[in-house]
Amino acid sequence: MRTLSIFLALLLLGFTCTMVWADQPSDNEIYDKVRIRLAGDPDVKGNQLTVEVKNGDVTLRGKVESDRAKNKASKLAKKVKGVKNVANELTIARH
Repeated sequence: MRTLSIFLALLLLGFTCTMVWADQPSDNEIYDKVRIRLAGDPDVKGNQLTVEVKNGDVTLRGKVESDRAKNKASKLAKKVKGVKNVANELTIARH
């Protein structure tokens, strides 16, 4: 009986861990969602941006037109499910 209880507990633990990991989006999914959010925002779209994602950490690079666009890009990326951190390496294009 005790062996059965331990087996069931381990089975439940494995199922729970699988559910947690299955709910975590892949880096490719995060990349796509960040790009869509950036492209859909009037302050950010049209700028030359690159997005890199590694283990849920997002790095933004490129040039934007203003401080507002730079800050907005970070905020948009942080709202994407699965994003852990955002490194904003965007620069302001001076005309």
